[in-house]
Amino acid sequence: MTTDVAKLPTGFGRLWTAQTVSSLGDGVTHAALPLLALTLTRDPMALAVVTAAGTLPWLLLGVLGGALVDRWDRRRTMWAADAARAVLLAIPAAAAALDALSIPLLAAVAFLLGVGGLFFDTAATAYLPDLLRRDPALLESANSRLRGAQTAMSGFAGPPAGSALLALGRAVPLLADAVSFLLSALLVRTLPAMPRPVPEVRESLLRQARAGASYVFRDQVLLGLALRPAVGNIAFLAVETVLALFAHDRLGTGTYGFGLLLTAEATGGLLGAGIATHLGRRLGTGTALTCTAAVEGLAVLGLAVAPNPYVAGAALAVCGAGMGATMVLAPSLRQAIVPAHLMGRVASTSRMLAMCAAPLGAFLGGWLATAYDVRTPLYVAGFLLLAMTAVTASMTSNRRVQAALRAAAPAGAPDHPASREPARESAPGLV
Repeated sequence: MTTDVAKLPTGFGRLWTAQTVSSLGDGVTHAALPLLALTLTRDPMALAVVTAAGTLPWLLLGVLGGALVDRWDRRRTMWAADAARAVLLAIPAAAAALDALSIPLLAAVAFLLGVGGLFFDTAATAYLPDLLRRDPALLESANSRLRGAQTAMSGFAGPPAGSALLALGRAVPLLADAVSFLLSALLVRTLPAMPRPVPEVRESLLRQARAGASYVFRDQVLLGLALRPAVGNIAFLAVETVLALFAHDRLGTGTYGFGLLLTAEATGGLLGAGIATHLGRRLGTGTALTCTAAVEGLAVLGLAVAPNPYVAGAALAVCGAGMGATMVLAPSLRQAIVPAHLMGRVASTSRMLAMCAAPLGAFLGGWLATAYDVRTPLYVAGFLLLAMTAVTASMTSNRRVQAALRAAAPAGAPDHPASREPARESAPGLV
């Protein structure tokens, strides 16, 4: 089976463009929002509230949202979610212009943006396999391109732009993100329509949601893929909550310097996304996922001991590379082995586990920084990532991945990617 990107349909180009534009706006807000919060308070727990608010929708609506996406038209769900987020961002922009911003308002906006993100991301994850006819090779190629563009825009270009736009006025970065959501919504509306998922007769929404969740927990590969970002989000949100404070107080960076640190992480993420396919073929998908997880943990420990912004930037770049490769390999594998009628629920269950862990990480980071030191959350995060790597390694081993791909392969498809996985584990002890 060829992996030539020329086989990607025209509709994918429009989807890629829409997500690229939106990711640029997200990157602007990603840098501007914590800096806006810092203009209102220096309390780490208050900053944690803003960070955690955006993840709470996954805790409250995650599995049910996936069940709804499996009932709804996925293209319509995507453009409606983006249009709603564009309108929503006008509220804090107006408040900033009127000097009426507050931590509760920022937290409420972060929460509602999270609701829109829940429906958009779940629908996009379920729409992509339909658009690409569930071709595993095309899915891997498409996810690499999507992740690379997302990393480049939300991390590489967006954060410095957000810092620079913030200097022009507190409302400016929020309005820029609103425009990006509006453009994304217009592009998504032009995507080809896909058949609506076949409804499951005589099943309530709650029963359907439970079926999707139980499918994840019964499958070792899917459970391993879900646990990695769940534990990872505890670690990464603990870091993210205090990163602006750490960069300012311990590394001596200003507003623009903080944006450059985020850019360093994104640069690594772009590299990781670009080499993910090579790593998967060279090591096997399972072993590659284990290696990238270990790299993330070691890089966060490197950030914790960084004596200056240059070492911190290098550590963030290495961490970003591990994350970038993981975010190509793991979703591609999940999309290749999950049945189409369960895709929304499985994706939302996996994302819910990850996002539900995020508030815990945010508050853990705030508490550790308050009770001990601003570096303490970084040390704890690094050791958590390494412990997670050891626990989940056998769940997503090359052997298990091969078996899952063979089970999902349609009859008469000898060129399925399972045949490209190494016949044995690529590295002793990494299973």
